[in-house]
Amino acid sequence: MRRAVTRQPVLAGKLVTKLLKDRRSCRDRAASERSVPGAVVICALIALLAGGATAARAQDTAAEEAAHRAAVLARLPPDAAKRVFGLVTSPAPGSARAIGGYAKGCVAGATALPGDGPNWQVMRPSRGRAWGHPVLIGFLERLAVTAAQTAQWPGLLVGDIGQPRGGPMLTGHASHQIGLDADLWLTAMPDRRLSAAERDQMPATSVVAANGDDVDPEVWRPEHRKLLEAAARSSEVARIFVNPAIKRALCREAGADRDWLARIRPWWGHNYHFHVRLRCPPGEIECHGQPAPPAGDGCAELDWWFTPEARHPKPAPPERPLRVADLPPGCAALVDNVGR
Repeated sequence: MRRAVTRQPVLAGKLVTKLLKDRRSCRDRAASERSVPGAVVICALIALLAGGATAARAQDTAAEEAAHRAAVLARLPPDAAKRVFGLVTSPAPGSARAIGGYAKGCVAGATALPGDGPNWQVMRPSRGRAWGHPVLIGFLERLAVTAAQTAQWPGLLVGDIGQPRGGPMLTGHASHQIGLDADLWLTAMPDRRLSAAERDQMPATSVVAANGDDVDPEVWRPEHRKLLEAAARSSEVARIFVNPAIKRALCREAGADRDWLARIRPWWGHNYHFHVRLRCPPGEIECHGQPAPPAGDGCAELDWWFTPEARHPKPAPPERPLRVADLPPGCAALVDNVGR
């Protein structure tokens, strides 16, 4: 029987807690990764942890999301980047540009993934987060076709992509800011078109066992691995974030050709969806990417993720909300005409 997810992503262990103390300056540098234990993620990836601070989950219903948004808006200053970018409902005109980094930036010329396609449906439409860089939208449309052909996946249920002009979100994410990140549900698309109400209410399905040690054999199928492999084999993909238990299953099930596993990165949460991140588009000099993942399939370092240090860390205190002025200069220009 399928289960709706109720657990929130936890914050990081000792290393990440230490890095969070310097996350303001660290977030302005490029992200990198090392083997664990010792170091997991540095700099821009640290900002991903802040997504839990809003007490919102990506699979929240429309009513839950509205309550979280209202609570956040009530305490934000007028120039908070979350407020300004989170309330914009139209894209910035002009050519497509990813500006800044995945967790501190914005996007111009974004386009919206249509709510319905031959091999996809957009979930949680009331959030207005189906916007992304045209490069990402094209990738998702192609992946939906590839997944049907090579993974026997009946269709993608697409979660949060980004806001019309990117930037920090009011709830749920610290990345997804430059139009190059997307959440894809690990629940297969049904054989009918869901209504708008169903898309806002339908629960996501966790593929991870209750103890978090491995995938749930009652839910996990070979098609899940094939879907993730199809996505990871694309040269456009920089990283795919999954729950450590999912990475463990992929390491076990992958064949001799394992190069694609390097792009599959373990991260907290991500037990009901996977998070696809694309590389900066060629020639977009305002886009700040990340170094390539470490060499190898990443399977030898998985044990740390199942230790008490990783599972039961001490949370860091909340940080000052980013102001529009804290973002790259090109982002302020995108919202100059937006009322505050």
